Amino acid sequence: MDQFEPTEHQHVRYNPLKDEWILVSPHRCKRPWSGQTEQATEEPPPDMNNPLRAGAVRSNGQRNPNYTSTYVFPNDFPALLPKVPEPPPPEHPLFQAGPAKGTCRVMCFHPDSTMTLPLMSLEEILAVIEEWISQVTELGRRYTWVQVFENKGAVMGCSNPHPHCQIWASIFLPNEPRVKDRCQLEYYKKYGKSMLVEYVEKELEQKERIVIQNSEWIALVPYWAAWPYETMVLPLKNSPQRMTDLNTEQKRGLADIMKQLTTKYDNLFQCNFPYSMGWHGAPTGPSSTPGDSPHWLLHALYLPPLLRSASVKKFMVGYEMLAQPQRDLTPEQAAAKLRECSNLHYKNKKN
Repeated sequence: MDQFEPTEHQHVRYNPLKDEWILVSPHRCKRPWSGQTEQATEEPPPDMNNPLRAGAVRSNGQRNPNYTSTYVFPNDFPALLPKVPEPPPPEHPLFQAGPAKGTCRVMCFHPDSTMTLPLMSLEEILAVIEEWISQVTELGRRYTWVQVFENKGAVMGCSNPHPHCQIWASIFLPNEPRVKDRCQLEYYKKYGKSMLVEYVEKELEQKERIVIQNSEWIALVPYWAAWPYETMVLPLKNSPQRMTDLNTEQKRGLADIMKQLTTKYDNLFQCNFPYSMGWHGAPTGPSSTPGDSPHWLLHALYLPPLLRSASVKKFMVGYEMLAQPQRDLTPEQAAAKLRECSNLHYKNKKN
């Protein structure tokens, strides 16, 4: 029997955060590609009618102020509303429905529609982080979950290239954080330590999957990553449970990590790298208090769909939808490729 080689032989890896397994099939990277390719997106010229730009009139007739930094406004087409009738009690457990009150906001990162996070200054990114904290503080007083997320790129369904994210707050705990809350709590009760705090310690020992690190944060490709170049951003100190726990040094360190990571992403395939990213931390709500969820560690997830180049996308279909997630290159290979990318953005190199 040949010796197992993780970069050659298929195997499954366990994701303790979600209590699920991922199939890793690294030998598939050798197969020729004749499947779907996406046309490399060319960056369009600035759209003077862009509804997110400063001073623009949106579809509802409201005009944006001439903002110079971040700007937050209620989503004109929200998925969640604060006041709606509630469904009646279920007549049978197979047909359950429940209340889904909440609110949705749009947050612009920058007044310039051609700007992206890796091209912004550290101070401009810090302003984004401060506004995130402000929004989570406000909405977290009323809502059980505040989801900050960014869909970047048309391939991720983003309908507007202006640098922005969304913030959805709900009275219910959505599926992903609900599972993470359960798994982390079970781990904490069993081992007396936060799962992700211990995970960071082990990753710092092994150093195989670390992409970048500074004095406050680490960005790595998780051992159990499902997407080809998926990364997690985790704090190194003080075990913040929520974004509202971050201190001054952590905020500045986060701005640095975000700029470096998104720069490496763009440099990987020399493109405006698409992804969905978002933050997960301890649930919020009226009953939450600082330090009440020691099983949680605040973290961000970057989930990019690109696999082989700017034009070859990873699709989660077939086996992934019907059985379990599957990836080709190993997380260690992905981390190495990202590490090798320059910290100087390819656009700045040309200037």
